[in-house]
Amino acid sequence: MSAVSRKSRMATSVARVMYTNAVYFPSSRIYQGDSPGMLNYGCINHVYYAYASVTADGSVFLGDEWADARAPVDGVQGGLGSLMHLKQRHPHLQVVLSIGGSTASEVFPVVASSTLLRDNFARSALGLVEASGLDGIDSEYEKNITSGGLMVQEAPAIIINQFTHTRTHTCKVPANRTLAGIVAWEFPSEAKHGHDFLALLAAVRIHLPDDRFILTAVLPAAKEVLDLIDLKTAAEYLDYINLVAYDFFGTWTSKSGHHAQLYTMNKDEPSASSGVAHLMAQGFPPKSILLGIPTYGRSFLKANGPGQDFNGVGGQEGTFEYSELPRKGCKEIVDRRYIAAQCVGGDGGFVTYDNPETVKVKAEFCKQKGLGGLFYWNGPADSRDQARSLIAAGFRALHTS
Repeated sequence: MSAVSRKSRMATSVARVMYTNAVYFPSSRIYQGDSPGMLNYGCINHVYYAYASVTADGSVFLGDEWADARAPVDGVQGGLGSLMHLKQRHPHLQVVLSIGGSTASEVFPVVASSTLLRDNFARSALGLVEASGLDGIDSEYEKNITSGGLMVQEAPAIIINQFTHTRTHTCKVPANRTLAGIVAWEFPSEAKHGHDFLALLAAVRIHLPDDRFILTAVLPAAKEVLDLIDLKTAAEYLDYINLVAYDFFGTWTSKSGHHAQLYTMNKDEPSASSGVAHLMAQGFPPKSILLGIPTYGRSFLKANGPGQDFNGVGGQEGTFEYSELPRKGCKEIVDRRYIAAQCVGGDGGFVTYDNPETVKVKAEFCKQKGLGGLFYWNGPADSRDQARSLIAAGFRALHTS
């Protein structure tokens, strides 16, 4: 696909919306009977398809060839085939391939630390983007961690996605740019990781020039992590940061808490607003920040609110998909101090999550701060009921006064 045609479609996308509303689609969901065709593209302008993987020499390849290119999905072959078909039906739609995941967790640090491997990665990523007709590449690396933060599963567009610390994953895009790549990492533990990340961004920029491609990074809303990165220098390479504003509390924390809180009552606790404030204080442009929304809740058994002791977790490894919430027999309420939804009782104990009301407030926060939009991890876990859909609620709130 030519750069000209990409630019034309991007112009169409920007003309339709003022803010980005992006979703992640994990290829693993195909095995659960989900497909890209189930999503409502009337309120989505970017889809991040995960995962491709990376070899020790920096080469990029499809992570699940059967699910990605051969499985029957929406009447065509593979999840990527479905998305390419959907792009024809929805000219505004941008499709980005995420590179990374748990299989690449040990490879990415090695690739980023080597000049030769960084160059090979950038060349390989560009080749895959141009050969496949995709609009971008998203690289994300995940580590198996036992405490603190996200267990990243997927990421978004040619954005350079980095340093996310848990489970995850649109932005205003100039009409003459194409979404190109994300390189996502786990939380850095030392300054060298931040330096290597910047070097990787620089290498990618050589092969993905900023007049054609957009580079973004997925980063956590955690000051201790953001401080390991020279954000002013990163802004020279990046067009967007996707801020992982969830998984603040979970099985790894000593107390229960709202895992996607916009605000906090304790200055020592992380929150979406504090993460945004820190990025802006370091000079990163607010219009280049996308705020993350989780389509799942976190459970704390034997607790009935934030800041309490808990004894185990419910659901699947402590989570319930949003489409399963509130739990049967439980009343959903919104804690307006934190801007977080919750239900208490049943098999989940205290379950904290987002609902349409909290997403609306977060969208208004984005507009007040001049942010670029929202992204959601992940699309299939959202409610099929449009009145309950987080993705639809975010889109409506972003584009209404």
